[in-house]
Amino acid sequence: MPATIYYDNDADLSLLKDKTVAILGYGSQGHAQAQNLKDSGCNVVVGQRPGSANYDLAVSHGFEPLPIAEATARGDLVNILLPDEVQGDIFRNHVRENLSEGNILMCSHGFNVHFGQVEPPQGVDALLVAPKGPGHLVRSEYEAGGGVPCLIAVSDGASEETKKLGLAYAKGIGGTRGGVIETTFEEETETDLFGEQVVLCGGVSELVKAAFDTLVEAGYQPEMAYFECMHELKLIVDLFYQGGLNYMRYSVSNTAEFGDYSRGPRIINDQTRQEMKKILAEIQDGVFAREWILENRAGAPAFKARRRRERSHLLEEVGLRLRGLMSWIDAKEV
Repeated sequence: MPATIYYDNDADLSLLKDKTVAILGYGSQGHAQAQNLKDSGCNVVVGQRPGSANYDLAVSHGFEPLPIAEATARGDLVNILLPDEVQGDIFRNHVRENLSEGNILMCSHGFNVHFGQVEPPQGVDALLVAPKGPGHLVRSEYEAGGGVPCLIAVSDGASEETKKLGLAYAKGIGGTRGGVIETTFEEETETDLFGEQVVLCGGVSELVKAAFDTLVEAGYQPEMAYFECMHELKLIVDLFYQGGLNYMRYSVSNTAEFGDYSRGPRIINDQTRQEMKKILAEIQDGVFAREWILENRAGAPAFKARRRRERSHLLEEVGLRLRGLMSWIDAKEV
């Protein structure tokens, strides 16, 4: 069944005219959504911890950031745009008691609502408006007259007015220019986690590292391995983005296309597909959520240790040096 998609004509921005939107957190999504809403004529307050870099950034953008609790109390729509791992504690300690009946509690990723770390009190509807792109793109597309497509979902029993306000919010950040797809908290959360773990972050990262290591261990130069297994990946992804798998296969050589058909299934095989199903099951039954929540309650020692090890991989050392020689790209260093 085709998805329901909403566009500019389906949303009434004037519904937000007499509302105050509280943006909690001025990070990647927070800064973009707050500025877009402000430029759309909405009344926006920002909740951000004093003394932080994001606090100073909000000030530089013309906001007067407030403590989280105070910003919540001022908001009619309260959007928690803080990192997933801190939302539960901040909600319990600073947000919940400052919500009033009739408020709408928002998020741009359903993790904490779906897994019960954020539970709206009686009389408060939950609303998800999730741009399908990073904050800097949400901002730049809006400024260019476009918009990043969004997802929208409401909690069980939410009023029709909440959904209308969600579409107005999506319009305020530019989402209805690109299209707003109706979904559920469950579907958004579980598909988002699955995509991150199996393809976008986990799958691609491990595939690139394994291919790089295979070539280096076979005696090939690390620089050659980097170009073949990492650098050229962007060329293929851009073709995906423009025209899907068919356009990619149309654009590459016949040799590459034949290698795709004949060797790709040997890499992504039945064992890989079974592991994908296990990962999806761990997401669906809360195993991954529990693991991530407990990891953070312990101070994230395993996560931080793995991060340190990964940053010293030979692939990263070679890439850093080579990207420094490429004046045409906007090279970054962490």
